[in-house]
Amino acid sequence: MKSNYNSSIKCTVNSCKYNNTSMNYCTLSCVSIGTHEKNPSMDQCTDCLSFEK
Repeated sequence: MKSNYNSSIKCTVNSCKYNNTSMNYCTLSCVSIGTHEKNPSMDQCTDCLSFEK
């Protein structure tokens, strides 16, 4: 279990190696957000590019 976390970055993706699953926060100091769509129009079009399994 990771004991550190960034209280400014909430995360519920338990399969990410940077997720503090006990607190639902990210352990990174910053994350990179991107999209897989040419013209994103919904939140489902965005991705956390910092995700690692």
